[in-house]
Amino acid sequence: MFSLKKSKSKITNLSKFSLLLVWALVYDLLLVMIINKIFSLAASIIKLFIFLFFLIPNSNAQENNSKYYSEDLGILPLIYHRFDENKYPSTNIQMDIFKKQVDLIKKNNFNFYDPIKLEPEFKIPKKEKKILLTVDDAFSSFYKNAWPYLKKNKIPFILFVSTEPVGKTGYMTWSQIKEISKEDFAYIGNHSHSHEYMVNFNFKKFKDDIEKSIKIFKKQLGYNPIFFSYPFGEYNLEQKNYIKKKFKLSFGQHSGVIDVNKDKFELPRFPINEKYGDLKRFEFLINFLPFQYKDISPEEKFIKVNKNPPELEIIFFEGQKNLKNITCYSNEGNEWEKSNININNNILKINFREKFLFRRGRVNCSLNDDKGWRWFGIQFTIEQLK
Repeated sequence: MFSLKKSKSKITNLSKFSLLLVWALVYDLLLVMIINKIFSLAASIIKLFIFLFFLIPNSNAQENNSKYYSEDLGILPLIYHRFDENKYPSTNIQMDIFKKQVDLIKKNNFNFYDPIKLEPEFKIPKKEKKILLTVDDAFSSFYKNAWPYLKKNKIPFILFVSTEPVGKTGYMTWSQIKEISKEDFAYIGNHSHSHEYMVNFNFKKFKDDIEKSIKIFKKQLGYNPIFFSYPFGEYNLEQKNYIKKKFKLSFGQHSGVIDVNKDKFELPRFPINEKYGDLKRFEFLINFLPFQYKDISPEEKFIKVNKNPPELEIIFFEGQKNLKNITCYSNEGNEWEKSNININNNILKINFREKFLFRRGRVNCSLNDDKGWRWFGIQFTIEQLK
């Protein structure tokens, strides 16, 4: 009996020990799982912190610190209209001159930029200068004279098309536009439906015009282009904010070089024509560097009568060099003259001599530093006196 009890006691003790061992193993397992969960959660929090700390502010850091100092060589955009149409010298370029301009771009070791990269790479400082080619209005002279040359050399470009005049005398047809859009180096952009002075439209009329163009593009090409170009480079703030909802990028007609600071919906372009197509001037122009700034006010580029002339203020970055060497020219009173500027720390203000005249007011500023010439332009649309 004693041995049986002892045996039972041993079994009981063994069972208790086994139970304790199982609980200990379960406890250890739970503890490991909890620790793993904690570490996993901690790792997730750390990853989130890294994302928030480095990625989001870093894009701001690039915007606010690296712009001027990032060695961003920028993307220099050019705008053409007609090719070998001598009757329109203000919007025309001779093909022999155009080919020489392309040769100068190659001679200066600049490459043409593929437009499809512009949006995803926008916040990445460019280590090499690039040239972006754009063509407005889809005139038939582009298809007849420039397109064969661009196709042969596979030079990337954006062709901005207004949908209303397509197929009319002097303009390309949808068949020709579709032919171009099939090439992987050619891109179609939206240039509105009517190509009117849309800044004069009320918002509903403006919106209807854009929606009509989008509907036609979807019918003809199967998609709405991601690029938009304001007709005549004119727009007001309400129109610009609407364009933001419909497109990825939009271009004006003020001069300048695209950099990581520029507004995606106010992108500059240098106009090239017979008057401004001189080869020496062209070579000087394509070597311009971005002139970067933090902000420009007013944001509203449509200047009403009671706001003319505008109070223009440009805020540069802390530590930006040689700002006292800035030179600006403006055309208030329809006369280009050196602007009366005032620079205090990193803020530049222009005191305009008089009112801008209807229809457009322009300001161009440049700076020559140890890297080269920097340039940016501003275009205002001026309300007409009633």
